[in-house]
Amino acid sequence: MAGPTLAVVGATGAVGTVMCELLSSRRNVWGEIRMVASARSAGKKIMCRGEELTVQALAPEVFDGVDVAMFDVPDEVSAEWAPVATARGAVVVDNSGAFRMDRDVPLVVPEINPEQVRNRPKGIIANANCTTLAMIVAVAPLHREYGLRELVLASYQAVSGAGQVGVDTLHDQLAKIAGDRVLGSRPGNVRQAVGDDLGPFPAPLALNVVPWAGSLKDAGWSSEELKLRNESRKILGLPDLKVSATCVRVPVVTGHSVAVHAVFGTEVDAEGAREAVRNAPGVILVDDPAAGEFPMPIDAVGTDPSWVGRLRRSMDDPRALDLFVTGDNLRKGAALNTAQIAELLAVELAR
Repeated sequence: MAGPTLAVVGATGAVGTVMCELLSSRRNVWGEIRMVASARSAGKKIMCRGEELTVQALAPEVFDGVDVAMFDVPDEVSAEWAPVATARGAVVVDNSGAFRMDRDVPLVVPEINPEQVRNRPKGIIANANCTTLAMIVAVAPLHREYGLRELVLASYQAVSGAGQVGVDTLHDQLAKIAGDRVLGSRPGNVRQAVGDDLGPFPAPLALNVVPWAGSLKDAGWSSEELKLRNESRKILGLPDLKVSATCVRVPVVTGHSVAVHAVFGTEVDAEGAREAVRNAPGVILVDDPAAGEFPMPIDAVGTDPSWVGRLRRSMDDPRALDLFVTGDNLRKGAALNTAQIAELLAVELAR
């Protein structure tokens, strides 16, 4: 018997490209796969599972006969088209921010709350923000062990989180400053060298870090910082969890990182915490500073797990742990988590 029919909406984007790689490398649970994108991409050919698939233009009829539709498109496109897909009978797994905080839409991380895929009154399941995903799979096993009470977070977010334009902007800036060893040693000279080539960022990324990601919200918080708080609460089922976050953009192409200070309800043990992380799904422990082994985006890029290390008990609070997490924001941070949710649905539909 053929498997369920899958539609990949946004198939020609950066995450859509990674999704095609995942569909080709993971266990095949699908029958027909339809590649869907905007009208300007219609007719393009995409290789997936050894087949050359033709991209179809986004339209209501492309969802006829579709069981699961994975969306990787801007918020406004998801908000408009996800209800169209569900009206045609598809279950939508959405990677945008359009539905994450909707009470009738579960926010699912398969390693943490897979049972929530069955709780979908609107026919939509949301995928978390890429920074949240990198961090939360490492924090969840510690929460189960010790009872999480508070998170203080500092993110180090790669430019690919802003799309291909972010990656191009960083490379263009690096090309402009290459070989000039004076840059960065005098006020303003990096800005002068880079010029107006800021792309989606408010300041140069080359030889710099920018303590800002997202859009401005109330009281000086950014949208990315609020996502870390709100999504962590929803995924862990802790509506009163205290979370404070500072999001920073860094000159890294791929791989979001988070420095985590986690406070628990009971006293913690560093070795016990390492064991909990070591045994957790979707996590790899890399924690031997004496040997120069700790999690870094240059090692995590292209891999599926969140890499965790620098795990130690707080100097001043026996109930607190400090750790560092990094993960590929285009894989687990987007495409992989979406694929994992869709695979849970495929199993359900096969019953």
